[in-house]
Amino acid sequence: MVHTKHKEIPSLDGWRAVAIAIVFLSHAGLGRIVPGGLGVTIFFFLSGYLITTLLVREFNAHAAINIRHFYVRRVLRLTPPLLLVLTITYLLTHYGVFTGNASWSGFFAQLFYFANYYALFFDAGHSLPQGTGVFWSLAVEEHFYFFFPALFVFLMRKADRRKIPLYLSVLCVLFLLWRFYLVTATGASMERTYYATDTRIDSILFGCILATTQLSDTLKATLLRPRMRIAGVSAGLVLLLLTLVVRNDVFRETLRYSLQGIALIPLFFYSVSHPGSFPFRMLNLRWVQRVGVYSYSIYLSHEVLLSNVDWVSSNPALNILAALALSLLFAMLVDRFIDVPLRAVRARFR
Repeated sequence: MVHTKHKEIPSLDGWRAVAIAIVFLSHAGLGRIVPGGLGVTIFFFLSGYLITTLLVREFNAHAAINIRHFYVRRVLRLTPPLLLVLTITYLLTHYGVFTGNASWSGFFAQLFYFANYYALFFDAGHSLPQGTGVFWSLAVEEHFYFFFPALFVFLMRKADRRKIPLYLSVLCVLFLLWRFYLVTATGASMERTYYATDTRIDSILFGCILATTQLSDTLKATLLRPRMRIAGVSAGLVLLLLTLVVRNDVFRETLRYSLQGIALIPLFFYSVSHPGSFPFRMLNLRWVQRVGVYSYSIYLSHEVLLSNVDWVSSNPALNILAALALSLLFAMLVDRFIDVPLRAVRARFR
C-alpha cells in the first residue's frame, strides 16, 4: 500500500529510510559490502534539497526569508534529541556502563556541532564515548545552515534565478578542486577529506542545485516520459554503482563524492515528480515513511547501542538485532514525547 497523505514532498521520508538502513547495516559489521558513506551522502543531498525547496517556497510567497525563524526551527528540530542522546551517553560512559571516554570538551564539541573538526584536529576521538563518532555529519549539516540562507537570499535578489544552479555548480567544482589539492599536493588523510565540512559540504549543495533548477513545462513533460524516466533512473543508478566499485584511493576521496551527488539528481527528481513509478513507489509505503520519520533519532543512537549491547548475548547477530530494536524504541519515544510537541512550536515560526 502506498501512503502519500499529507506529504508535501513525496518520497523524502523513504529516502531517509534508505539512508539510515545503509548506515546501520554498515556499522553493524557489513561495512565491506554495504557502503555506509553512501548513506550519509544521501542524507546530505536530501537536506540540501529539502531546505532549499522550503526556502524557495518561502521566498516566492513573501519575497524574503525570515532567517531568525529558520534558525529557531533548525534548533528545535535537531538539538533536543541530540542533547538527550549526549546526556544519557556521557553519563553512562562516565559511570562505566558504556565504553569509551567522557569529557566536557567532547560533550560540548558534539553538542555545538564541532564534532568533525574536534576529532580531526584536537582529540582524534580519544575523549568521546564509543559510538558517538557519527555526529561528525551533524556538524557538516549545521555548518551548511550557518551560511546557506544568507547566500540563498543574496542569489535570489541579485542573480538571475535561472542561473542559480550554475553558480552552485561552480561552488561544487571549487570544493572538488580543494579535495584534489589536499589529496594530491598535501597527502591529506582519508579522514581529512571524509569528515571535514570544507571537503564534504558540496554533497549538500548538489541537493540545492536540484531544488533551484527551473524546468519549463515542456521540458518537464519530456523528462517525465516513460523512456526518459527509465533512462534517467538507470543512468543515476549506474553512475552510483560505478562510484562504489572504483577502488582507486585518489578517486574515492575526490571525484567519488561529486559523482554521487550528480547521480542522486535524477534519482531524487523522478522519485519526487513521479513517486508512483517503480521503484520509487516503495519509498512511499507507510512503514517505510515511518522509518524515515524515525531516522534522525535512529542515527543518533544506533552506533552507541551497537557498541554497548555485548551484555545481551554471546551471539553477535542477536546483539545487532537488540541494538536495532532499542534504536527503534528510542526513536519512537523521541517522536512521541519530544518531536511531536515541538512540531507545533516549530509551526509558529513558519
